[in-house]
Amino acid sequence: MSRNDLIASHLAASLAAFERASNDTTMLAVARRIAAAIVTALRDGNKLLLVGNGGSAADAQHIAAEIVGRYKQERPAYAAIALTTDTSALTAIGNDYGYDQVFARQVEGLGQRGDVLLAISTSGRSPSILNALRKARERGLTTVGFTGAKGHTMAELCDLLLVAPSDDTPIIQQIHLATAHGICAAVEQALMDASTRS
Repeated sequence: MSRNDLIASHLAASLAAFERASNDTTMLAVARRIAAAIVTALRDGNKLLLVGNGGSAADAQHIAAEIVGRYKQERPAYAAIALTTDTSALTAIGNDYGYDQVFARQVEGLGQRGDVLLAISTSGRSPSILNALRKARERGLTTVGFTGAKGHTMAELCDLLLVAPSDDTPIIQQIHLATAHGICAAVEQALMDASTRS
C-alpha cells in the first residue's frame, strides 16, 4: 500500500482499531452495562438524553433517532432526546450563559432522576460536556460517557465510561458509532423481550 494512498491508509487504520475494540474485554463489558442502564431507564418510563459537539453531536442525534424510531425491529418508540438540535435553546443559552453551559442548562430543565445522560467527547475534556455531566450528577441521572484513549478526565463524572482504544479523533468517532449501534441492538432486543413477557 502506497504511503500516499490516504483512503487505503485510513481504512487500514480503522480496521486495526476495530480489531482492538472487538477484543477489548473491558470496553465490551462497559458497553453491555451501558445497554442495561438504558434498558432500565426506558423500561421504567424514563428517557435517554444525549450530548456532543461537532461530529459527536451528529452521533448523539443518530443514536437518539435509533431509539425513538427503530434500530432494526418493529417495536414501540422510546424516549431519547439529543440536546444538540434546538437552535433557539442553544443560541439563547450560549448568548446568556456562555457556550460551556449549553448542555448543562438543558439537562437542568429536562433531566430527571432515573434518566440517562450519554455524553460524547473524543477528547474527554470539552467544558460543555463536563458541565452537562456535573449537572446530571446533581440531578440524579445515570451518567454515561463515550471518549477516546486520552479522555479519562471524564471518568470521575461518569457512572459508566466507554473508552475507544484510539487517540485518532475520526477513528474514535467510528468506534463510538459502531459500538452505539451494538448497544441499540441490545436495548431494542431487551425491551422487546420484556414486552412479550408482560
